[in-house]
Amino acid sequence: PCRRHTHTQIPAHTHTHTPRGWGINTCSVSRAPAFPPDTPVQILIRLPSSLLVSLLTFWNPPTTAQVTVESVPPNAAEGKDVLLRVHRLPGDLVGLSWFRGASIAPSRQILSYVVDTQVTTPGPAHSGRETIYPNGSPLLRRVTLNDTGNYTLQIVRTNTQVEQGTGQIRVFHGPDAPTISPSDSQYRPGASLRLSCHAASNPPARYSWLINGRPQPSTQELFIPNLTANDSGAYTCIASNSGTHLNKTTVQTITVSGPLPTAPPGFPRFDLGRSTTGLPMGSIIGIAVRVLVGLALTVVLGCLLLRIRTGRYDGISHTLILYCS
Repeated sequence: PCRRHTHTQIPAHTHTHTPRGWGINTCSVSRAPAFPPDTPVQILIRLPSSLLVSLLTFWNPPTTAQVTVESVPPNAAEGKDVLLRVHRLPGDLVGLSWFRGASIAPSRQILSYVVDTQVTTPGPAHSGRETIYPNGSPLLRRVTLNDTGNYTLQIVRTNTQVEQGTGQIRVFHGPDAPTISPSDSQYRPGASLRLSCHAASNPPARYSWLINGRPQPSTQELFIPNLTANDSGAYTCIASNSGTHLNKTTVQTITVSGPLPTAPPGFPRFDLGRSTTGLPMGSIIGIAVRVLVGLALTVVLGCLLLRIRTGRYDGISHTLILYCS
């Protein structure tokens, strides 16, 4: 008959306050005196319980998961604690292990736990922030954005059956202070303005704009064609996170100034400040006025000399009426 015994001892390489449990599985065969000397008498297998859990992991492929894992809270803000609560854990549990990710690679093991001795052994992926409760639920303290992802639970039962369950942690972060690109602040009249806003955030940030305090349509990219001096001012990008309920803003000052853009080749160019001859525009206007006045006087005198039809005194104003037709 085979029977199982449990023995507890403290190896020299462990801390004296942490006993390590050893599971002993003994199978014996009684030998009658008449049996030949080479008849096997006893088969004794003595393994640590933690090693037994590991060996069973590789000897027995996992069955369909019966246990379930729930993240509490379902979505955690960065810096908070998260519990991976285990449901439907079987009563004949030998031990369990937790792994970071969807695989059970040894390098991804966070910790293992032996039920009968309540001993926890950290794994290569242990960060020092993980602890485990007797019900197999681990607590992750002060979670960061890097803790986002899947976590795999593997359990071993007394009948050597191996089962798995998967949980997920989602960590909300941000938003960080948004950046506005390009960083140019000087623009010419008539140019186009295209600003883009970006902020690190999980879940992704939502964006809105203010121009001199006036709300604009919600968009990540702002576009204004044919700028004028009235478009100068403060351009504010607002990044919002629906998970953390936080907002961050960045302000960029835009200045629109300078001469109007030049005309394309082949088109006349008009400059209100200076003529193409190099003379000041005021002088050009004065000359033009004098020319027009002289031309008008010439026309009037010609009319008087060539088109005089009659002249009379009206008897009242004694004014000679001359007219041209």
